[in-house]
Amino acid sequence: MAIKLTKNEQKVQKDHLKQYQRYLPTLQLKKQQLQSVIMQTKADLEEKEVERENMIGDLDDWIAVFAENELFEDAKKLDHLVKPDTVIVKTENIAGVRLPAFQELTFQDIPYDVDDYPLWVDTALIKLREIARLDALVSTLRKQVELLERELRSTSQRVNLFEKVKIPEAKENIRVIGVYLGDQQTAAVVRGKISKKKLEEAAR
Repeated sequence: MAIKLTKNEQKVQKDHLKQYQRYLPTLQLKKQQLQSVIMQTKADLEEKEVERENMIGDLDDWIAVFAENELFEDAKKLDHLVKPDTVIVKTENIAGVRLPAFQELTFQDIPYDVDDYPLWVDTALIKLREIARLDALVSTLRKQVELLERELRSTSQRVNLFEKVKIPEAKENIRVIGVYLGDQQTAAVVRGKISKKKLEEAAR
């Protein structure tokens, strides 16, 4: 981009440079914060995924009794008794990013007659609800990672823009204008001396 070789433009470029140098540390700090939060969120996600897998694995102990589920009438099967209703999330601001934070998963209130089921059903329903809650939590954490990584890409691009383009560009513009103005000043001094000499010669 062509720049004007004037003192005004030199001041504009110096102002830009100060602005870039003032914003860059803030952007770098945000980048570090995002990287740290992403690492922590991924660790939380991995932990909850393992917890979920373990909980599902624990159901293997129930395979024998769960087989009884097939003996129930369709309307009385367990999947009709555990129906997620609403995922409750609140919005948190972390490192400047608005993120969904899992609070709770509610279930439809489905009454059932305990006389219609064996004793193990109550415990099975609790376990199925816990797994459903973990599913909702894992899904929310994955969304957090997605949003944080998107913000990190954007922030990294801005850091690179300032570090590798804007700041070097402003410094080079200031240097070019400075050299030009210096040359002009030197030329003006030389012209002044020549004029003075001519006037002195003319006065003789």
